[in-house]
Amino acid sequence: MLNRSKTESKNRSKNKGMKRARLPLIAALLFACALDVGTAAPALAQTPAPADWPSRPVTVIVPFAAGGGTDLFARLLGAQMAKGFGQPVLVENRPGASGNIGAEAVFRAVPDGHTLLYTTAIFATATPFYPKLAFDTQRDFQSVTIAARIPHVLVVHPSLPVKTLKEFVALAKKRPDTLVFASTGLGGMVHLSLELFQARSGVRSTVVHYRSAAPAAMAVLSGEASFSILVPPVMQQQVKAGKMRAIATAAQTRSSVMPEVPTFAEQGFPEIEANQWHGAFVHAKVPAPVVDRLYRAFGAALALPEVRNRFAAEGGEPVGSSPAESAAFYRAEIARWRAVLQKLGITPE
Repeated sequence: MLNRSKTESKNRSKNKGMKRARLPLIAALLFACALDVGTAAPALAQTPAPADWPSRPVTVIVPFAAGGGTDLFARLLGAQMAKGFGQPVLVENRPGASGNIGAEAVFRAVPDGHTLLYTTAIFATATPFYPKLAFDTQRDFQSVTIAARIPHVLVVHPSLPVKTLKEFVALAKKRPDTLVFASTGLGGMVHLSLELFQARSGVRSTVVHYRSAAPAAMAVLSGEASFSILVPPVMQQQVKAGKMRAIATAAQTRSSVMPEVPTFAEQGFPEIEANQWHGAFVHAKVPAPVVDRLYRAFGAALALPEVRNRFAAEGGEPVGSSPAESAAFYRAEIARWRAVLQKLGITPE
């Protein structure tokens, strides 16, 4: 009996020691599980290792209608990137709500890098202009690259008897609220640039919001709208054919493809600058190695002479900035347009 008691006592001491030894491990495991609930566990299950990426077709969502400059550049880049990926790159148009429908589709997609957003400067005004969105563009997205910059140009229907910005302002003041402006999206850079220009010039027009640049260009072309601010890819040929007239370039320097068109600054409005830019974004939870792979794929495509020549022909300047550089630029753009929104008191309609 005495020997049995000593044995049981030793076993109890041993078990207590084992339990004490397990406690830190159990606590650590519980803490890790608590961090993973609802987020990390699904990501680990669905995110492939970088060496295996992409494991299926990559979808590039363009939040504008097909046929516009953004769509054209996305398809041009996607075709080249597919060669390096060994997987198709599919461009999907999700227009509407000033680009927010397409952005939300990327936000809700599995964050493994197989779905990305190829958008424009309108993305920088999404969160400041629409505070009730399901996502926050800075918190829920990360930059891959800024692919290109393209200066905007103010164009008018040829029926308007104006050839300079001064003449346009004089005419618009004689016809307050009668000229129709074709906006490429409520709260976007084109819309805000117009509002800023009107505030500075005293011009008042009727603003009609279209889903993207392509239908806005068609509105001016048909005479449904009097004027707009557009990028060369969607109106350059019409200007050359005399079906539209270019009045002012909204950039610090003239467009390389439309050098005959003076800037807003040259014509007395230095604060009107609306350089369009194209950028690629993914969900904030996409692993860094995948983001880096995407960035390098974009960079390789942008370095090709045929791509650079096509961009240049459309008035675009290839950029290809790194994720860190792109993020810094994007933060500055958000701050800039938030200040414009606050200064002009513009809110969603």
